Amino acid sequence: MKFIVKILISVLAGFLFLEPAVAQTPYHDYSDMIRMTDNMARDYPTICSVQSLAKTQDGREIKCITIGTGSKDEKPGIAVIGGIEGSYIFGRELSLGFASLLLSNSDDKKVRALLDKITFYIIPDVSPDASVQFFNNIRYERNVNSRSVDNDRDFLIDEDPFEDLNNDGLITLIRVSDPAGYWLEHPDDKRIMKKADLSKGESGSYTVFTEGTDNDKDGFLNEDGEGGVSFNRNLTYDYEEFGSNSGLHPVSEPETKAVLDFLFDHFNIYVTFAFGPQDNLGRPMKGSEWSSAGNSTSAGGQNNTNRSRNRKITTILKSDDIINKLVSERYLEATGLKGSPPDISSPGNFMDWSYFHYGRYSFSTPGWWFPVEKGENRETAFLRYAEENNTNDVFVPWTRISHPDFPGKETEVGGIKPFVMINPPSDKMSDLISRHYTFLVNIAEMHPEIEFLDIKTEDIGENVYRLSLKVHNKGVFATCAESGESNIWTRIMRLHLEIPGSQKLLSGQAIQRIPSLEGDASAEFSWLIFGKGQVKITAGAVNTGITNTSVELR
Repeated sequence: MKFIVKILISVLAGFLFLEPAVAQTPYHDYSDMIRMTDNMARDYPTICSVQSLAKTQDGREIKCITIGTGSKDEKPGIAVIGGIEGSYIFGRELSLGFASLLLSNSDDKKVRALLDKITFYIIPDVSPDASVQFFNNIRYERNVNSRSVDNDRDFLIDEDPFEDLNNDGLITLIRVSDPAGYWLEHPDDKRIMKKADLSKGESGSYTVFTEGTDNDKDGFLNEDGEGGVSFNRNLTYDYEEFGSNSGLHPVSEPETKAVLDFLFDHFNIYVTFAFGPQDNLGRPMKGSEWSSAGNSTSAGGQNNTNRSRNRKITTILKSDDIINKLVSERYLEATGLKGSPPDISSPGNFMDWSYFHYGRYSFSTPGWWFPVEKGENRETAFLRYAEENNTNDVFVPWTRISHPDFPGKETEVGGIKPFVMINPPSDKMSDLISRHYTFLVNIAEMHPEIEFLDIKTEDIGENVYRLSLKVHNKGVFATCAESGESNIWTRIMRLHLEIPGSQKLLSGQAIQRIPSLEGDASAEFSWLIFGKGQVKITAGAVNTGITNTSVELR
């Protein structure tokens, strides 16, 4: 049966690596994820291994799937990470689906050739304490782990959580009829609430809250629920001290520390792909004129590269910007997604950390979004999209309830259901997973790869030989991101010339640094060597791959 499935996948070949068909699947809970990852290691033991990086406050494991052949940590690596925020549950499905398809297609010659050159590190869910809420009896969009935190600083912990007032298993909104309120029904769709715009002469007639009660009687509803700290706000770049859900200090949580330790320990990783709210694939990052250090010169014409590189980088650098735009184009082409998702910035987020502090190419996407016309309210756009695509059961009709905090006031519960605006319907998942698989393997083919070109030897007389060559990057990606060139966590490429004892190096260095090479760029080297014989040359680094050759001087 397994053999027949593999044949069917091969027959359904698509662009480049087969564009495989994926069976329709539901969203998988934590236990499903653990079972699936363990099965991958069991079914493909020669190319796949699974390890636990850490356990969360609630004892859930952060699993990492490693896929590749040979010495996996000695080849260029790609990290694929889901669960950046727990409410983006589709990120887990994309990560698991990619790993599953990569393994099921591993007998294909092109896929196997890729795995011989590249190692994939796939962490399906870095926020399992948060994503579990998608499957709980009461569902709400949760992004924090299970660490108890006094969010409202009243010396009480987790004392004012959400509450399901209409017993439908969902946390939506409550609206209270109030002449002094700031909210009103949206003119385009009266199911949606919007803030009154005083500049347009609008006046509100409702106050709006998340569903629950004021348990601690401080005048606020649901401000101190279960947990916690958000993985996507707990990283070092642009960390927000005392920020909401940011933790006591950067990297304060076991899951954050474990993931970052793993990435720092793997110098071979040259790019990260994250599935979460930040996006630079639907819409590339924006650079600035000064951000490319190589173009910075003083008034007298002197290059200021070193000084520029010591400045804090806050925008994407020029050569990285080119790659970002190229990868974005390939992403939209492969996935068929139109427009771009909402611009969601978050201090301490993973995408920015990976680029600015980790010094790697860093890409992030929610993996799915719906089109929003210019100037259109996003919630009304979603309801229109749902109706056009026959996506039912996305809205809880407003229903009157009796609320203890608003006696005598007309109070209703309702609104768009949690998760539906940021995660695709399950019947769209298989196609999206297949398209993301195609995208990732296409981009993996662009990996940096070092080769020797134009190797020349010249006998210049008196038993002296000149040896020259070019070290060429035949990949599309640079040998390291420009943001990582001055980063101590990026391996520097080396060129090593080994000569036997009967020969002598007259000119040139036996071991020297190879400068960072952009795609299709080369660096030239030459030596003068006294004596005949065979010399060995080795070049590269773990993040570019190591290549070697031998040359006979005679």
